[in-house]
Amino acid sequence: MLSFNRTRNQPRANRSMSLGGMDYTDPKKKSNYVGKILLAGALTALCILMLRQSTSFGTPSAFSRREAGVTHVLVTGGAGYIGSHAALRLLKDSHRVTIVDNLSRGNLGAIKVLQELFPEPGRLQFIYADLGDPKAVNKIFSENAFDAVMHFAAVAYVGESTLDPLKYYHNITSNTLVVLEAMAVHGVKTLIYSSTCATYGEPEKMPITEETPQIPINPYGKAKKMAEDIILDFHKNSKMAVMILRYFNVIGSDPEGRLGEAPRPELREHGRISGACFDAAREITPGLKVRGTDYKTPDGTCIRDYIDVTDLVDAHVKALEKAMPGKVGIYNVGTGHGRSVKEFVEACKKATGAAIKVEFLPRRPGDYAEVYSDPSKILRDLNWTAKYTNLQDSLQVAWKWQKSHVNGYGPALATTA
Repeated sequence: MLSFNRTRNQPRANRSMSLGGMDYTDPKKKSNYVGKILLAGALTALCILMLRQSTSFGTPSAFSRREAGVTHVLVTGGAGYIGSHAALRLLKDSHRVTIVDNLSRGNLGAIKVLQELFPEPGRLQFIYADLGDPKAVNKIFSENAFDAVMHFAAVAYVGESTLDPLKYYHNITSNTLVVLEAMAVHGVKTLIYSSTCATYGEPEKMPITEETPQIPINPYGKAKKMAEDIILDFHKNSKMAVMILRYFNVIGSDPEGRLGEAPRPELREHGRISGACFDAAREITPGLKVRGTDYKTPDGTCIRDYIDVTDLVDAHVKALEKAMPGKVGIYNVGTGHGRSVKEFVEACKKATGAAIKVEFLPRRPGDYAEVYSDPSKILRDLNWTAKYTNLQDSLQVAWKWQKSHVNGYGPALATTA
């Protein structure tokens, strides 16, 4: 066994020796020190040279610098149903996209689809963050050179908002304030805000125009209106370009089948009617629950304006293109045609080919009888009009995605022959 402990009887020859009150260092030791210093310096110089020759050294990320001819868009909530479709369109249009999402409602699978479609450096990045954290949001803005923000991130279920209103005021109103403050501090000059027809409440006259009084009747609509008010108040002393899009009931999926709607299973009861129809068609649920048959409408069920997600995204892109510094544009985004819930169910039955069992229940708190848009202003100002207006066709496209993604964006379920 080797021992590394030695007893030294004699001093080393290169130790310092005292000569008349002075320390004397052996020349061999001094030479050794100098050699080490020279070697360290040479290695440092070599490392610096190699780093400088590297393409990444000293070069800021493509996302952290502005580039002529390239618009860098922050898409909040970009892992969600609408946000992911918007990100897809922006990427197809050669924009640079940063998605920020906390995945509380969004799907990492949607991000993976987008990354696979656009793998080139500098095209797409995903940042996991909560917009309710001002420090995290400020860090994101400080490290990225955004030209515009499309703010989709929000909880968005009317029924849930009546059960947990504080969540909605925090998530929608407060988080919008955080985003707006970061934009102001870091000089981001364009905001496309995702709002809703729920801010109108239950108007006395149809169709709804942008001048229809906003009297929301549920926390979701109220939270969105508060966020709108904050944006408009801020804009009075700002040169920011602002577009507020109040859209109606969203349906459909990417026509090429790359993205779809995959809400959390625990939120099925609060989700969109299209998701509820598909769940019933796939027998995930025993049937479809229709809440309210005594409204003052021709068949007693609610009337809504159903807008295809592809059309909705197109409206956002046109809003981005037309946004003007110092100006605010407020637009309804809908088809201009109302369809009853019973009509929707019949279209869903035809689209899926399933005999969907329907259970009629009492009204849901916070719902309103009839809502559909007058889209003439957005046609006039942005040259936008809905193209995918056949209800059954939109549902068939969405159903195709549902059938091929029976577990949403999760791993494929095992099937038997």
